[in-house]
Amino acid sequence: MSEYPDDLKYLDTHEYVRLDGEIATIGITQFAIKELGEIVFVDLPEIGSALEKGVDFGTVESVKAVESLVSPITGTVVERNDAVIDDPEIVTDDTYGEGWFLKVRINDPSELDDTLTADEYSAQVEGE
Repeated sequence: MSEYPDDLKYLDTHEYVRLDGEIATIGITQFAIKELGEIVFVDLPEIGSALEKGVDFGTVESVKAVESLVSPITGTVVERNDAVIDDPEIVTDDTYGEGWFLKVRINDPSELDDTLTADEYSAQVEGE
């Protein structure tokens, strides 16, 4: 699998979005995982929580640091991946598969217009 799959949208804050109709699946990128190291704790909002684009919605803690998770969209949490809360290594092992964080019903799909493509994101992080 590519380090940055083409079917995802990326944020410069290192979250990704997989869009399926009006549902957005949110996780963190492989780059973020490389920077953080081993993930040891994930804190996510409850189902039904409202997210606002650009506002922190949770945290991910590694052996190196604690980082805030920034919402790429405004919407309502419809599913939370409790498996990554119970076993944070899933994020490290399969970030683009089983390691997702939330599924959110989005309010306005145009909020994703300013996201990066896989190539744009890759070019950006190679410069960091």
